[in-house]
Amino acid sequence: MGTSKYFWSSFMLIFLVMGCEVIKCSVSYDKRAVIINGNRRILFSGSIHYPRSTPQMWEDLILKAKNGGLDVIDTYVFWDVHEASPGNYNFEGRYDLVRFIKTVQKHGLYVHLRIGPYVCAEWNFGGFPVWLKYVAGISFRTDNEPYKAAMEKFTQKIVGMMKSEQLFQSQGGPIILSQIENEYGRERTALGAAGDAYMNWAAKMAVGLDTGVPWIMCKDDNAPDPIINTCNGFYCDKFSPNKPYKPTMWTEAWSGWFNEFGGTVHERPVQDLAFAVARFVQTGGSFINYYMYHGGTNFERTAGGPFITTSYDYDAPIDEYGLKREPKYGHLKELHRAIKLCENALVSSSEPNVVSLGISQQAHVFSAGEGGCAAFLSNFDTKSAVRVVFNNRHYKLPPWSISILPDCTNVVFNTAKVGAQTSRYQMVETNSQLQSWETYHEDTPALEAGSAFTAPGLVEQLNVTRDSSDYLWYTTSVDIASSEQFLSNGQNPTLTVDSRGHALHVFINGNFAGSAYGTRTNTRFTFSGAVNMKAGKNSISLLSIAMGLPNTGLHFEDWIVGVGRVDLNGLDQGRRDLTRQTWSYRVGLTGEKMNLVSPSQASSVEWTAMVAIAQNHQRLRWYKAYFDAPNGDDPLALDMGSMGKGQVWINGQSIGRYWTAVANGSCGECHYTGTYRSPKCQGGCGLPTQRWYHVPRSWLQPTQNLIVLVEELGGDPSRISLVKRTTRNVCVDAFERHPMVANYQLESESTSTKRMLHQAKVHIRCARGQTMSAITFASYGTPTGTCSSFRMGSCHAQNSQTVIERMCLGKERCKLSVSNSYFGSDPCPNVLKKLAVEAVCSNTA
Repeated sequence: MGTSKYFWSSFMLIFLVMGCEVIKCSVSYDKRAVIINGNRRILFSGSIHYPRSTPQMWEDLILKAKNGGLDVIDTYVFWDVHEASPGNYNFEGRYDLVRFIKTVQKHGLYVHLRIGPYVCAEWNFGGFPVWLKYVAGISFRTDNEPYKAAMEKFTQKIVGMMKSEQLFQSQGGPIILSQIENEYGRERTALGAAGDAYMNWAAKMAVGLDTGVPWIMCKDDNAPDPIINTCNGFYCDKFSPNKPYKPTMWTEAWSGWFNEFGGTVHERPVQDLAFAVARFVQTGGSFINYYMYHGGTNFERTAGGPFITTSYDYDAPIDEYGLKREPKYGHLKELHRAIKLCENALVSSSEPNVVSLGISQQAHVFSAGEGGCAAFLSNFDTKSAVRVVFNNRHYKLPPWSISILPDCTNVVFNTAKVGAQTSRYQMVETNSQLQSWETYHEDTPALEAGSAFTAPGLVEQLNVTRDSSDYLWYTTSVDIASSEQFLSNGQNPTLTVDSRGHALHVFINGNFAGSAYGTRTNTRFTFSGAVNMKAGKNSISLLSIAMGLPNTGLHFEDWIVGVGRVDLNGLDQGRRDLTRQTWSYRVGLTGEKMNLVSPSQASSVEWTAMVAIAQNHQRLRWYKAYFDAPNGDDPLALDMGSMGKGQVWINGQSIGRYWTAVANGSCGECHYTGTYRSPKCQGGCGLPTQRWYHVPRSWLQPTQNLIVLVEELGGDPSRISLVKRTTRNVCVDAFERHPMVANYQLESESTSTKRMLHQAKVHIRCARGQTMSAITFASYGTPTGTCSSFRMGSCHAQNSQTVIERMCLGKERCKLSVSNSYFGSDPCPNVLKKLAVEAVCSNTA
């Protein structure tokens, strides 16, 4: 680390800790950038949502973000978890927002606090508390007095907390930006004058809170002054702020995409993400926030959608379990490093000089005065590498890539050339056995016994449950005359149920008759199936299930869930409409009411040893078992591949919903070139969308950990296992430095620039507690392929395997040089070579 860089890092840490006693604190902006204490900054930010991890994880996540080259941590504020009922606030545990922000401050990073308080975020009800729906006269996110009063009260609550803890930058704290509202452009257009009035009110209200830091509104081109309008998306290089004196900011650079049960797993190649970021910077962008940098987990019933998976991994640089996703993490770290070398030129230039280098090639040149210069050379061709001439020098640009030249001469980074190691993880069963499984049967409700109430007709589900449970029972009866023909001819009548409840299980006389499901894009669905009825009175019980409330759209107050119409067809008189007859209702499951998930209440019912019953296909059953915590500190998960659908708790803490619905979609080869959209690069077809469910280690005690689950569809809990996420193998695939770069004289360059330009070394490392037990591939020359599928090229140094084994076997990490001298000779002169290595990682214990 250079002396000046070390001094600046140390100074910033002292400054953020000690606050305004050291220096006058201020945040402002101009066209070029956000200005912090008089300095324009290129800022890299990453979204880490405090409720999607645990307080015990926060410090490690923030340190990894800092080491990855981030300046800022971005988080939404989640209204529903903080104010679950009006005026009753919760800021404890995972919801301790102040502790989270102070942890960021401790490590010298800034905060962007996105108050909203509407957040979207694939979060249940978009972050709104469900009680808000029942405020008299309310209409969400428009010029409506009851809504504005509630929104202002909560916003004031959060701002007041931050001020009382001295957390705004104007007070010496880490918060440099705040957001009011969220992604409102489409809603504003739809609402017209009411939308305009609401947004003008929201902006005035926020600015009036006098935080001393700028406010932003994302995805709203009409954000009123002084609010900064910003961009969200896979690409934002075409975006311009609505006023020429505002900076160009990208509040959500989507690192991947969320998953939904029954859908494929989405990935975004890091080469394309880096290309998108470099494109944004070369067109004047100065603030980039990765959404997500760590996605985390939708614990409890916080997943929205509906049908959003419990995992919110998002293909982020730090995965759901808190591990670095390589090469995404490392490649972006090098990108940040390269752009920071250009920072002075980027924030000093009024406009870049754009030079055509070919049909699909350009140079964006930034001048800082006194000889300072930086250039971005781009190739938008999706198929062909191109050799271009810039400043009388030749440069080869891979397809769909940008090369960064912090001195307008030497390439320190190309978005398509990934030098960071690739890590492959595996789920390995631990030595902790889930023992002595027991079961408790969840009975279907009798016609009136135990019901919350009866009513004529079908009621809307949320009006009854208030989202206190996913489940609502609808129960009625049908009298079947002994003369009905179907009783003798065997042609059973058909029950048809129209629903907007996301999922539905049907029981006739206590016996399961079938299920039906909606989808995230079409929550209306119909169950239609033959049902076995007898002469006399028959009970019909419908278990309607909400799989997370919608998180986006207009008029949240009007959204409905639940059963809408019920018909019985095939009787002698034809169709019988059951919709308007009397129904009995019961909120939730018996096991929920008895709180069987709590260690203190788990023994309040008589459980049956599972060996006494058939293990498979037992619908609507509760199961419990105990286990000891496994050794080590590897992240843990439950392998639920043997189960169907339900919810799971450990020591009373909700892991979330599980569902082993198989992924359907279009999976195939993924290539980084070309415009990325979520249907691109799909994986997991034919496999459960989510099989493994994160278990935070902080939720475990050394022995006697209680696992409780409710299974809706039938499965075999004896095959559930506790697994750890460990590194399976690691790879590097890095080019040598071009001779032009290696021979370039850098007397005038900074130490950090020299290091990047001369760097021809790569690091390969296993996880802590592991060593490299085998080198399965090693080639210096022209190897092809990717990690787990490397192949020897026409050029190969014969001693590659020997050299790498000598350097790396038995070690947790090793540093490798990508150069001829390292391997003794040049295997193919005048050819740009690279080093490809794959190593197996094994536990040392």
